[in-house]
Amino acid sequence: MSAWLTATVVAAEMAIPDGRLLTLDVPGWDGSLPGQHLDLRLTAEDGYQAVRSYSMASYGPAGHVQLAVDRLPDGEVSPYLVEELMPGDQFEVKGPIGRYFVWRTMQSEPVQLVAGGSGVVPLMAMIRAHDDSESAAPFRMLYSVRSPEHAYYAGELATRVGERFRLDWVYTGRTPNGWPRPPGRIDREIVEELIIAPGERPTVYVCGATGFVEAVASLLVELGHDPLRIKTERYGGA
Repeated sequence: MSAWLTATVVAAEMAIPDGRLLTLDVPGWDGSLPGQHLDLRLTAEDGYQAVRSYSMASYGPAGHVQLAVDRLPDGEVSPYLVEELMPGDQFEVKGPIGRYFVWRTMQSEPVQLVAGGSGVVPLMAMIRAHDDSESAAPFRMLYSVRSPEHAYYAGELATRVGERFRLDWVYTGRTPNGWPRPPGRIDREIVEELIIAPGERPTVYVCGATGFVEAVASLLVELGHDPLRIKTERYGGA
């Protein structure tokens, strides 16, 4: 079991109306695989501690770690991280955690990523690693967000689109002007049109809220994808 390490906030910036990107300096951090997460621990002045898990958009051996945090209306930790935390502040982290929901550079099969909201965070680590490794494996992502303003990493994702990476969007609330598809959730038609066909035997990574992940995974299986090739990670209650 890894030990708790002291993390210092290097940068904290609002990325969406209710979410923030945190960049941390973590001396002693051994690195992580694309897709892993960590535990974060806050300690109050009276000694009370709260622990939460967050996926990382960063990967590799560097001492800097990047997280994205959504502000939850009734949250105990997220409002502090989004509204009050400042560069120079410190807390503790432990990790990396998880070896199932990861992408490794030796994988050569097509990869389909499906993200809902901040579920894009661990998938962002995979996209960055894929780019950096110059892997020839085809990568494709379907990203579902409430509106254009609620998309994490929209600018960076746009710069990474090319021969080896395709990006498709689904908007559940408000679409950009002139968008050809009305707002709505991912459904069977969208999966058939925008996700790599099961015959190509892709590995599919799905991350988002519990209901989103369960709905997408069910559609994938219904349309013939191998359940053993569908890897899921979720946040929120069942």
